Amino acid sequence: MTSTFPAAHGFAIPFLRYHDAPAAIDWLRLTFGFEVKDLITNEDGSIDHAQLVYGQGMVIVASVLHNDVDTYMVQPDQARGVTQGLYLVAEEPDVLCERAKASGADVIIDIRDSPYGGRSFTCRDREGHLWSFGSYNPWKDKPAKTSGTGYATEGYAS
Repeated sequence: MTSTFPAAHGFAIPFLRYHDAPAAIDWLRLTFGFEVKDLITNEDGSIDHAQLVYGQGMVIVASVLHNDVDTYMVQPDQARGVTQGLYLVAEEPDVLCERAKASGADVIIDIRDSPYGGRSFTCRDREGHLWSFGSYNPWKDKPAKTSGTGYATEGYAS
């Protein structure tokens, strides 16, 4: 699954830190089909920076390195929970859910129809990060609104 994302600005690329980033990268590749676009390792074998592509999206994965960024982050095991997760649009979420189960992932929300459309599931990886895959594509299924009424954020100063 090769990315064809054009050079642009204004899109989000989430990044995650792992205690065992090489194992996490292998799991994401083998279980869900991520492709490694770039990989920079340190002398000790830890991952300084890995770009993983999924369709037209990307996630950056690195080892917990106790560097400047890591001083502001906690891992799920340290937080005793998760404060955010990733949602990835998938053509066949049912197939990916079965692959997640077969890989030993903790599927915390089994595959089901979503109230906003499509089918999805959510799992935890081996280090506790949340991954959701679903067929609902908010870019395609519900275009962004740039004006109008009814939003709770109207009236907020930026």
